[in-house]
Amino acid sequence: MADHKTYFDIPGEKSRELLARRQQFVARGVSSTMSVFAAKADGAVIEDVDGNRYIDFAGGIGVMNIGHSRPEVVQAIAEQAAKYVHTCFSVMMYEPYVALAERIVQITPGDFPKKAIFFNSGAEAVENAVKIARYATGKPAIITFDNAYHGRTLMTMTMTSKVKPYKHRFGPFAPEVYRAPFPYPYRMNMTPQEASDYCIAELERMFVGEVAADQVAAIVIEPVQGEGGFMPAPAGFLRALKTLCEKHAILFIADEIQSGFCRTGRMFAVDHDGVQPDLTIIAKSLAAGMPLSGVVGRADIMDAPPPGTLGGTYSGNPVACAAALAVLDLFEKEDYAARSREIGHIITHRFSQLQQRYSLVGDVRGLGGMAAIELVRDRATKEPDAHAASEVLAAAHHRGLVLIKAGMYDNVLRILVPLVVTDAQLQLGLDIFEEALSVVAEPRTATSVS
Repeated sequence: MADHKTYFDIPGEKSRELLARRQQFVARGVSSTMSVFAAKADGAVIEDVDGNRYIDFAGGIGVMNIGHSRPEVVQAIAEQAAKYVHTCFSVMMYEPYVALAERIVQITPGDFPKKAIFFNSGAEAVENAVKIARYATGKPAIITFDNAYHGRTLMTMTMTSKVKPYKHRFGPFAPEVYRAPFPYPYRMNMTPQEASDYCIAELERMFVGEVAADQVAAIVIEPVQGEGGFMPAPAGFLRALKTLCEKHAILFIADEIQSGFCRTGRMFAVDHDGVQPDLTIIAKSLAAGMPLSGVVGRADIMDAPPPGTLGGTYSGNPVACAAALAVLDLFEKEDYAARSREIGHIITHRFSQLQQRYSLVGDVRGLGGMAAIELVRDRATKEPDAHAASEVLAAAHHRGLVLIKAGMYDNVLRILVPLVVTDAQLQLGLDIFEEALSVVAEPRTATSVS
């Protein structure tokens, strides 16, 4: 990126004009991390309306694993749109929906007959996974985890752990949702194995003190928690959880919305633990930015709800399905899982160096190209430092890096760079990240020393 500048005065003039229009006409309930507006994007680079170019370490929150504006995907979208944009699959069916279901059941975990159904958003897919599980089992209860994020609709907001901004003043919430501890070794002051054992034991305790196991339809888990702070389930935990589910005839549902499609170095994050979910929830990078999500799983479970109980007007839109088919073609042609592992190694190596240099960096974690660092005021107390995280974001944005945060305490900087990023772009992005972190960390270090 020879034209990369060292510092952007943002928002620029055109972005300021658009901001004024946004403030006048757009509801304030939707927030935006950056104060600029996109004009175009390619691969792992976004250009704003004022001509500033940014390396994208957010990927539209994990949507652009395959990269921005891939010609193959753009062509598939255009060709399908020229034929027909919408008929509603519930009225007149179309081949792209069936073709995508056929492809998806082949790549999702599970050596058993599977079927798929498609929706529009991740939250919508989670809602429908719950509906399917309840209908198939005849049981009402759902168990989710601390730090979980599943969406902002009524059911998924209930399943989500974080109160502000997602749940505050939006109650009452949906009934029969219970929360179990997720193994978070860093904050639990435990080894990964100790944390896993504790959480499994707590689930067994829940069946005695909170909800009877024979009333639980499903346990829904993110194999790597996303919004909650990029915590990978420790090795072996998912297997132990699946064993517990089988013991009590509870469905195991994997929310792979953010962790799927090679983001963690395997096609799906559960593949690292060799687990075969009863149902898998997919979205985000499935269709490279087109609104599309789905639920895929055991055919007998998927077929439990009768015709007419599932679906929606736009669900499985043909243009979105065509985009997804092109995306799957690209995943078949190139080993993006290997590239994700390579990217993850490079990122975590650099982050570990920063951890040695700055006490602000409390923890470095991730799985493949889904990596993050957690910022703290004090390593001894592990007090979260959300303010520092916000300062790093601002410094990164002004230097040409799209960066977002996460975590229950808003103190985790997460990386979701498109897997098509070049080595040069990745290194430059990490250089900018390091510079932004140092601008924030060094004054704190000097103050603590003095």
